[in-house]
Amino acid sequence: MEYPLMEKFYTLQGEGAYSGSAAYFIRLAGCDVGCVWCDVKDSWEAAKYPKMQIKEIIAEVPEQCTIVVITGGEPAMYDLTELCAALKAEGKRVHLETSGAYKIVGNIDWLCVSPKKFKAPLIENLNNADELKVVVFNKSDLKWAIENAVNTKHNCKYYLQPEWSVEDKMIPIIIDFVKETAKWQVSLQSHKYLKIP
Repeated sequence: MEYPLMEKFYTLQGEGAYSGSAAYFIRLAGCDVGCVWCDVKDSWEAAKYPKMQIKEIIAEVPEQCTIVVITGGEPAMYDLTELCAALKAEGKRVHLETSGAYKIVGNIDWLCVSPKKFKAPLIENLNNADELKVVVFNKSDLKWAIENAVNTKHNCKYYLQPEWSVEDKMIPIIIDFVKETAKWQVSLQSHKYLKIP
């Protein structure tokens, strides 16, 4: 099995439930969700990137690193069965970051669904999400967050993350919302503050 690989790197998880944890990122190319504010638009066109075999993709995962995050692009466009199996054979936890718009194929330990209005998530992915992370670009995204949370399991973690370009404007709105609802938490893109990948 080969996958179009945009990049791979060892850093800290910057967002959500595992923020601050060491993690190895595998960014697969290809996405048709088309978020206007996407900060990795270069990942959209899969044909721009070489297809790599699994052994090449995971060759540089540090032994001490326990978390490997498969992200994109939209990684769930691909059958991830063999990639997940190879990572688990190395004793790694497999985390997936996805819009939830595609059926997920592969053995995932932690599923982060970040639903997008441009291509709505599948209900089954919301049902299985360990983490629901909604990017807030404008106030109406809070309603979108509530609509998606209805379909999650009881122990799902809920995060609201201000879109980076409007962070100053959205943070006060998110804080007020979190204080009113109590089940949501704020997620900040800490890797951007730390100036790391």
